Amino acid sequence: MSTVPHASPSGETLPALAVSYLRVSTKEQAEKGGSSEGFSIPAQREVNRQKAADLGARIVREFVDAGESAKTADRDELQAMLAHIKTHQVHYVIVPKVNRLARNRADDVAIHEQIIAAGARLASVTENIDDTPSGALLHGVMSSIAESYSRNLATEVVKGLTQKVAQGGTPMLAPIGYLNVRSVDANGREQRTVKIDPDRARLITWAFEQYATGETTVVRLLQDVTARGLTAPPRGKKPERAISRNTMYRILENPYCAGVIRYKGALHPGSHEPIISQALFDKVQTMLVTKNVNHIRQTSHTHYLKGMLFCGVCGARMIQDFATNRHGTTYACFVCNGKAKETTGCTRRAVPVQLVERLVTDTYHSLTISEQDYRTVAERMHLAFDERNAGRASELADLAAQRAKLEAESEKLLAAHFADAISLDQLKRHQDRIRAGLADIDRRLAEHDQEFSGGRAFLDSSLRLLTDAHRMYDRSGGTRNALQTKPSTQD
Repeated sequence: MSTVPHASPSGETLPALAVSYLRVSTKEQAEKGGSSEGFSIPAQREVNRQKAADLGARIVREFVDAGESAKTADRDELQAMLAHIKTHQVHYVIVPKVNRLARNRADDVAIHEQIIAAGARLASVTENIDDTPSGALLHGVMSSIAESYSRNLATEVVKGLTQKVAQGGTPMLAPIGYLNVRSVDANGREQRTVKIDPDRARLITWAFEQYATGETTVVRLLQDVTARGLTAPPRGKKPERAISRNTMYRILENPYCAGVIRYKGALHPGSHEPIISQALFDKVQTMLVTKNVNHIRQTSHTHYLKGMLFCGVCGARMIQDFATNRHGTTYACFVCNGKAKETTGCTRRAVPVQLVERLVTDTYHSLTISEQDYRTVAERMHLAFDERNAGRASELADLAAQRAKLEAESEKLLAAHFADAISLDQLKRHQDRIRAGLADIDRRLAEHDQEFSGGRAFLDSSLRLLTDAHRMYDRSGGTRNALQTKPSTQD
């Protein structure tokens, strides 16, 4: 591949400009050897620098995706590089191998097209790819090989994890209460095992025992176990932190603590040491799906007004729930979600369902219009549509004329190409322009049709509903479902 020199404002010949892209797939590769970059990134950087020197180019910027898979193109530094070459003069995009950019053919083609569109060339250190037919062929072959390798690797990884589970191993990060441990045996082979985290395991055991008593809720249990010092261990760059309510649920529902591994929905006996008994775990699962007298909550609401009501005080959505009065009677009601979540400072009290239904019925009565009102409003509405449509008649005629002109031009271009009057590249360029013009005309015509035809029909049907709104609502009483689900006491 030849160099691409460029001139300075003074006329001096300057070296070509290049960007360097580096990537490793895993965090282990990125951090291996106690360095934030590891061994692979520096090695890639060096070969890219040498490639730039061979090309007579100067690397002006480097993009590094450390610990990022090439399974998709959704990588921060890759996207940053593609954005950079669109707005800056770059002659080369240098990579150690084409599989650093992508491991599937579709992404490789899309990325390469963006590089070409930016006026740059892709340069690989280890593959002799260029703009020649043989170079393009080699690029395609290497990209296909990378895709095949990626798919085969994914299959082998799944196979390995399945085998590990079959032997009682843990195919994922150990949950809270356990620690992932790496060691090296006498033969120098790395071994990965799981051991109990003594500080957190005792708190996990305590949490299971407390919840099994039936005298606490998950929310209260989370508060208590957090006060006792339970935290999520640091993971990678994430520091030690408090656990959330969802995490508390996952802990209680995970059979791992009882010595069982759940993998792809199936349960497998694990080789790790359990920190609770199977009987205790089973009891907690029963408690999670049965009544808890300390927390009454509606779990399945079927009222026909669900999702249609909003608080008149703060504007938040009204949600369905059950409330208990001072006499111990539980009744269905609607409550302000803003007040329930304490996000709006709302003071509205719960409204019984029967009162809500009556208020909605009264509202429909106030919305009803007479037949004469409907005719008067509908006539004015149709007249307004006709006037606006007439005002745009010339615009529609112009659009139709433009369409006919473009279609005729397309036919002439085809005839000229077949007569060898214009080249294939010229034909494609003009056809792209014509297609864009036709698409714009179609869009504008569709918008007009939606605005006038669709809008007219929608408004007319809406007006018609208003003439009989209250009677239609009243007659729907036989099909409207009241709150039928009894209050449950799940936490």
